[in-house]
Amino acid sequence: MAEVRTQTTPTTFRRILLAVTIGSLVAVVLGVYGGLHEPTGYSINIGGFSSTQAVKSWLATLAVLLGVVQLISAFMMYGRIPGPTWSGTLHRWSGRLAVLCVVPVVVHCLYALGFQTFGPRVLIHSLLGCFFFGAFSTKMLLLTYKDLPGWVIPVAGGALFSGLVGLWLTSSLWFFTTVGFVF
Repeated sequence: MAEVRTQTTPTTFRRILLAVTIGSLVAVVLGVYGGLHEPTGYSINIGGFSSTQAVKSWLATLAVLLGVVQLISAFMMYGRIPGPTWSGTLHRWSGRLAVLCVVPVVVHCLYALGFQTFGPRVLIHSLLGCFFFGAFSTKMLLLTYKDLPGWVIPVAGGALFSGLVGLWLTSSLWFFTTVGFVF
């Protein structure tokens, strides 16, 4: 079971604050870039898929499924549910694979579409995209520190997972319920 610390030293607090500040700046920079960048309209395409939206929806769905693996393996690592000794390895590799799934999607969204505001769903999706990568940056920075209170990494991971699920709900679920389960 992971060690749970309750005392936060001033140095630890500054490290947490620095990571959150950098993550917030990442989110803002992505939003500003997406808003100022002239969308190119160029889209990604992977052989076998019928459209760009299908590619993005299926990659995001795979990322969410890997996010669920992340959630379950985190519960195993923290001793909340029983699991194998290799749950930490499962957690790290499922996270890496999830990042590989979302990178082409975010590159396409930022480069081809930019930050969109033409409807509530699209605006929420754009905001969640910025939040997700800010939360991702924050968590990755926090993982470099060894003296954090036991609640910090789970909160960062929960924010990251929540952002990913929100992105899926505002894009892939919308696509699958509007267009259908097409490839």
